[in-house]
Amino acid sequence: MRATCDFCFRHCTIEDGRLGWCRMRENRNGRVVSVAYGHIPAIAIDPVEKKPLYHFMPGSKTLSFGASGCNLSCAFCQNWQLSQIHEEGEYLNPDDAVRYALNHAIPSISFTYSEPLVWQDYMMEIAAAAKEHGIRTIMVSNGSFSDKALERIIPLIDAYNIDLKGDEDFYRDICKGEMEPVVNAIRKIAENGKHIEITTMLIENIHTGKMIREIGRILKEESISVWHLTRFFPQYKMNYLPPTSELFLSDMISIARDSGIPYIYPGNSVLKAQTICPGCGRVIRTHPGEIIRGGECPYCGKRIYGVWESDNGSGIL
Repeated sequence: MRATCDFCFRHCTIEDGRLGWCRMRENRNGRVVSVAYGHIPAIAIDPVEKKPLYHFMPGSKTLSFGASGCNLSCAFCQNWQLSQIHEEGEYLNPDDAVRYALNHAIPSISFTYSEPLVWQDYMMEIAAAAKEHGIRTIMVSNGSFSDKALERIIPLIDAYNIDLKGDEDFYRDICKGEMEPVVNAIRKIAENGKHIEITTMLIENIHTGKMIREIGRILKEESISVWHLTRFFPQYKMNYLPPTSELFLSDMISIARDSGIPYIYPGNSVLKAQTICPGCGRVIRTHPGEIIRGGECPYCGKRIYGVWESDNGSGIL
């Protein structure tokens, strides 16, 4: 008996006893279930800036979880040991995860490292429990949601970092995916008023100025405020390539600024990640871990996009 998974854009139709494309969803007697539900091989306490989120509760820590699996197969994957190889890890009860965050005064929980879409049922269970205790939730994702997944997840997640990796050819040839579902997810998340930041990892001689202009145009149309452009380092099937140079990153950031997106940051770089006020043009933050008091430019009073204070009732930031 066949069954269909609605966790992501692929909508895999799976034969009984077989796995879906991500290898983390299985048809068991006509019902699609998650393989190794709740078994987490990667747990850490990270600075929230590592996600990267530069405009969401800066200076705070986040409790990060990652399970195995992904619904893409990016040749450059920086976490391929987790995303492309099935490693179960120990079972973690969702209530225990939330309790740990509470006991250690950690104000947020992040679903990250691999692709949370393929273990979204477990993510949602933790997120629902976290919200009951005033703990913020963060999802770091490739953004290739299904419409049903968006409906389920958006009410439970407070902040997102979504990868917009390249143009349609880039997705097809290098990621074995599609661009359109990612753009759709970015639109829906932004329309629902959730905090969202975008990341594009740049591979020299593959990404081009034309591609960055097109991505910038799309993000501007979707009213995105924060865009991270980060350097590639050789990994997985692209381990033969050199790291992206600082000069190339600097050139692409200059092109990206023409998009009109107000907050653009370098990643994996020696370049300064300064925050510049889009109102008066002055530097208002020299490090992404700094809080912008009151969420306003101290010089001209312009509101700066982001979540700068703890207003979730937890009393922790």
